[in-house]
This record gives sequence, structure tokens and C-alpha cells, in this order.
Amino acid sequence: MVPLFADLDAADLARLCRTVQEVDLPAGEVLFHEGTLADRAFVLHRGQIEVVKVVDGREVTIDTHDEAGTVIGEMALLEETTRLATVRARRDSHLLALDHEQVVSLLLSSPSAAKVILHTLTRRWRSLEAQVHHNERMAQLGTLAAGIAHELNNPVAAVVRGTQQLTELLDRSTESRLVLERADLTADQRARLGALAAEVEQVVSPPSALDALTSVDLEDELEVWLDRHGVDDAWQVAPGLVGLGLTPDRLGQLAEDFGADRLSVLARWLSATFTVRSLLVEVGHGASRVAETVQALKSYVHLDQATVQDVDVNQGLEDTLLFLRHTLLPDVRVERAYAADLPRVGSYASELNQVWTNLIDNAVDAVDGHGTIVVRTHREDAVVVVEIEDDGPGIPSADVTRVFDPFFTTKPPGQGAGLGLGTCHHIIERHRGRITVDSRPGRTVFRVELPAAP
Repeated sequence: MVPLFADLDAADLARLCRTVQEVDLPAGEVLFHEGTLADRAFVLHRGQIEVVKVVDGREVTIDTHDEAGTVIGEMALLEETTRLATVRARRDSHLLALDHEQVVSLLLSSPSAAKVILHTLTRRWRSLEAQVHHNERMAQLGTLAAGIAHELNNPVAAVVRGTQQLTELLDRSTESRLVLERADLTADQRARLGALAAEVEQVVSPPSALDALTSVDLEDELEVWLDRHGVDDAWQVAPGLVGLGLTPDRLGQLAEDFGADRLSVLARWLSATFTVRSLLVEVGHGASRVAETVQALKSYVHLDQATVQDVDVNQGLEDTLLFLRHTLLPDVRVERAYAADLPRVGSYASELNQVWTNLIDNAVDAVDGHGTIVVRTHREDAVVVVEIEDDGPGIPSADVTRVFDPFFTTKPPGQGAGLGLGTCHHIIERHRGRITVDSRPGRTVFRVELPAAP
């Protein structure tokens, strides 16, 4: 006997048997798809089925069932909503199909049926929520990892490129300087050489601000001049001299001061020395950027700190924006409006950053590659207020009241698990705060209120 029908009297059972539909489902066939409207529930008679959900483009198996009497699809049917997952046969299966009226009648006439469905609902909800929460966390970890990789890529590349070039350039600079030191220079020329070395140090901090086209034009002009005056490898030497701000007139004056025969070695030394120092500055900036990113990561996840602490909300938002910067296309503008006197918030800090990640990520999706996102903070008495605003199309009015429900999403099936805002709501309540949304076409604002740390 199927547990769902155990308490039915003979007449009710006979009537049910006359109206119930039988479904034969070959292995691999889909019983129903995620996102479709629920019109029937099913009872597994024999075979095996699996429940799958698409999360961020990847299919995740939520559960499998092979026990006779297992009820399938009753959640969406009773709520009269769309399916939360896809169900298909793992092997040839036979099922009984019940429509909405039959399920309601069964619940009213059979206490054991109500108990079976309640037990099934509870177990399945917990299993589905746990599984999708896990995948939501993995997806967020992937987002964080992508953000870290994006932020580290450029500075690390600069460090690697700089260190690869430095050895050759240091040798070239040292060799040219030695040639000049061994030359029969007058005291005035040696003093002039020292002044040139000091000038190089002054120029490379900060680096030249010439735009690329202007630099190329000046390099071409100077290369022609150097070739005409017998300087070897003019194409290598010219960029460094342009960076130093040296013009043909200035080089002509140096040729007069040191002698035309020394112009080639002098030009090579100046160019190599400038380039070495410029690369050292570049490597230093790259290393500093790596250190800043690592520090931002530690702040984001709050490593080596107490679980509960007083946190700077502005800094948490800034760290989150750093790791989501790779998702911001060129036509997406982020405006910051941080209150300078914002009090700290007593919180589970890494959880709050999870909220900021979900809200900002949703805003990025809403503007769809072009628009404005505003991240705003201020205080209202003993409350810290954070607002994430976007100028996207807005949330349909019928959906606004449901956006914080678990598994509810306005995105197409497979593009959202429906747990991001539900997770935000849970975390903010855990912090004794409140999260609300106000949405209309062209303006959606998620508002988070948190009590300031005592």
C-alpha cells in the first residue's frame, strides 16, 4: 500500500483509482522542467527519479528517489506556482499523477496523507535549501576568486615584466657609466655628469605623464636625430631619452659639453638609467598593489579576527567593490556617497560582506552593462543605513513583496538560485537589522538598517 493512500476508506480509494492518471517515464525522460507552472503532483510507484536544479549554468543533483510512495511536485502544486527544480527518470519509472483538486481532497479526507505530505515537504525543503545554499556559497567563492585574480593580474604582470628587463638594463647602464668614468673628463664635466644622474632620479618620480601618441611621435623624431649623429641602437635609446624629457636641442648641448665622440655612450647611459629607475618604480607600484589586494581580502573575510567584532561598513563596501570590479563593464558607473562620521557596527563581519556582495552583484545584473549604481551610507540616530541603488528597469510590482522569499528569483531558470536575497534577509535579521526594497522603473533601492555598535 502506498503510504499516501493508507487511511483512505474503500470508497474514496476506489474513486481515486478511477480518476488518477498513470504515467510511464522511460529512463532519461523529463517529468517536468524547472520554471514551468505546476499542474499535477506525482506518486512514484516503481523506478528511480532524480531532482536537478541549474545553478549558474551548471546542473546540480538535489536528490534521488526510488522508494515506492514518494510524493513529487506537491510543493509547487499546493502553492500554485512554478517548479523549483527539474525531475527526470534515472531508470524506467511508473508514476501516478494527481491534479490540484485530487491532492486537496486527499489532504482533507486522510490525516495520514496530510502527515506524509507534511513530512515530505519538510524533508525536501531542508534538503533543497541546504544543497542550493552550498552551491550559492560556491558561486560566491568563484566570484571572489575571479575578482582576486583580476585585481592581481595587472600588478603581478608588471612585477614579472619589470624583473625580466632589469638585469639586461642594469648591465647596460653600469657598462655605459664605467666607460664615462674611465674617460678623460674634466672636473666640470664630472660635476655635470653627477648633475645628470640627479636629474634622472628627479624625473622618474613621478613617471612621465605623456600620452602614448605624443610619446611615439617624440621617439620617432629623436630616433632620426640620434641616427644622424651616429648613436648606435637609436630605436632602443630614444624611448628612455623621451621619458627624461630630452629634446634634440638639449642633446646637442650635451654633445658640446662632453664632446661629440662621447654622445653615443652618454645617450645609452641616460636612457638605460632612466629605464631602470622607471622599472623599479613600476615594480614597487605592482608589489604595493598586490599587498593592498591581500589586505583587502583579509579585511573582506576578516581573517585572524574575532568572529563578532565592530566593523567599518564603508570599508566593507569598498572591499566588496574591489573584488566585483571585474564585473563592471566600461558603461557601468559606480557612485560612492559614504558618510564620514559613520559609527561602527557590531557584526559577524564576513556575513555582512556577503550581503554587500549579493546586493551589488544584483545591481550589476539589473543595469545590464550600462547604467549607474550608487552605494550610499549615512546614520539615523543609532542606526547605520546602507543603500544600494541602480537605474535598471526595476522589479515588477507583483514580485516586490516576494524578493526575499527563499528560492524566489526574477531571473530565468538556471540564471539564479533565488537564495541571494533570502540569505541577505536572514543575515540582516541575525544582526537585529532590517532590509527593504523600493523599486520602480529606473530606480531600485535596497535599504539595509543596522544598529550601531554600543
